[in-house]
Amino acid sequence: MGAQCLDQVEVLVTEPGQLQEMLDDAEATLRRIAARQRSAGIVVTRHNHRRYTLALSDTVPFGETREQYLP
Repeated sequence: MGAQCLDQVEVLVTEPGQLQEMLDDAEATLRRIAARQRSAGIVVTRHNHRRYTLALSDTVPFGETREQYLP
């Protein structure tokens, strides 16, 4: 069985009070992966008030997190 590389996390919020904790957890997971690769930052995309995607991105400098919003 081969190892899988996680490079994206989707956050689906069911209770507004959980949003920050869920985003922090997803970012921490991706930061651990990015630290091994040392070549990507994290981009957070807000699709709507309940759905967010966090992904490793070569367009974001290593160690940084940037946000984007879809219209």
